[in-house]
Amino acid sequence: MGFLLALWLLLALACGWSAVDDLRLATGSVGAPGVLEVTDCTDLGEGRYDCNGLFRPDAGGDPIAVDASPDSSAGEVVAAQLTAAGDRAVPTGTTGVLAALTLPFLGVALLGYLPWTTAVVLGTRRGRRGLAVLGHVVTLVFGTATIVGLVLS
Repeated sequence: MGFLLALWLLLALACGWSAVDDLRLATGSVGAPGVLEVTDCTDLGEGRYDCNGLFRPDAGGDPIAVDASPDSSAGEVVAAQLTAAGDRAVPTGTTGVLAALTLPFLGVALLGYLPWTTAVVLGTRRGRRGLAVLGHVVTLVFGTATIVGLVLS
């Protein structure tokens, strides 16, 4: 059972680790700042879209054709950061940061019931009610934050 609890923890940590690059871009720590104009979005079916855009660097120069977020709309113009590879632009500001935090929020939401489950596995009776309440609160708060990040992305 301990192995499954370790996998649970690893899954939650992987959610946070996988978002590091997008979070660094959204906060402006890496990449080139500029403006992204979404030029077109192709409907791939089943609610999926593929969007392209033009990134105009703040430093000047020619616009660069990039992949845009599939949640974008044609004609949308947003402040963005260009990846080092120059193939993708990520929105910056509050919207970009919340969108980049979606997976870490999900990771924390997944951890909500881990303390309670660990107490049950170890056979500890004392404090389980408090751990269950903590699990409810953590899952509710960070689950809501995950949904907000998805809506804003």
